[in-house]
Amino acid sequence: MNALLKITQFVSKTFAVWVVFFAFIAAQFPDTFKQFVPWIPYLLGIVMLGMGLTLTFKDFAEVTKNPKAAILGVIAQFVVMPSIAFALAKAFQLPPDLAIGVILVGSCPGGTSSNVMTYLAKGNTALSVACTTVSTLLAPLLTPAVFYIFASEWLEIDAGAMFVSVLKMVLLPIFIGVMIRSIFKQKIEQFSQTMPLISVLAIVLIVTAVVSVSKDRIIESGLLIFLVVAVHNGLGYLTGYLIGRVFKLPIADSKAIAIEVGMQNSGLGAALAALHFKANPLIAVPSAVFSFWHNISGPILAMIFAAIKNQPDSKG
Repeated sequence: MNALLKITQFVSKTFAVWVVFFAFIAAQFPDTFKQFVPWIPYLLGIVMLGMGLTLTFKDFAEVTKNPKAAILGVIAQFVVMPSIAFALAKAFQLPPDLAIGVILVGSCPGGTSSNVMTYLAKGNTALSVACTTVSTLLAPLLTPAVFYIFASEWLEIDAGAMFVSVLKMVLLPIFIGVMIRSIFKQKIEQFSQTMPLISVLAIVLIVTAVVSVSKDRIIESGLLIFLVVAVHNGLGYLTGYLIGRVFKLPIADSKAIAIEVGMQNSGLGAALAALHFKANPLIAVPSAVFSFWHNISGPILAMIFAAIKNQPDSKG
């Protein structure tokens, strides 16, 4: 078991490397990885089940302990990132498919890796977990609604169908995970520690599936996609941190909100694109690029934040 835990830690820390490596392989042998496209929703469900297995009902207590910061973090998540995405789509005059894809990933809740990055940044990890959990639970309602508001000028969006999809792929697996954790408690503790390894594998397969069906379009507009995703991610970090400081939150809380806002559940974006926009494979590409980019930028930001001292009374 110790060997498996060490492998899990290693793979989790080098996540971005595996995504880039297998994305390259998928680009070389697209036919091999296209078979995973129909499995994208189920792969995301595995990731969300893993998140549920790591949660307890006590994790929700931070919302009541620190309501101002938690509410700010969740609101910022669903306002800042889609707004920045929309602004970038207009500023760069993005092609419709690419604009929709950037707004889609911007409309998703926070990514689970934000909790690890907040811990490394010496931020308020409990707040990060609370924000990720609440934004994920609200995703079935808010992700389709926000996406509809910002992207409907480019195509017709069935927000109702998207609501059902997010419910099935996100909320249901998390609920099952929490129930399993609460019933089996200590028995599931060790197993849940290996879930990051399974989650990394699932996300890698999602990215390879997206790359396999979008290879030509990625090559055609690759540099633009990378630039827009990097700017989107960076502005999310910056805006999240500034929101925390403007509202006079402790530095540790501001760090948590910055990382929470900047890091997205890009697996959900890719899954929704694969389910609802099969005829436009480029829509899934910004989510795929975001998957490995924020796992490069996140550790860099965490290192910078770790050097910034928290106030004595803040939660590190």
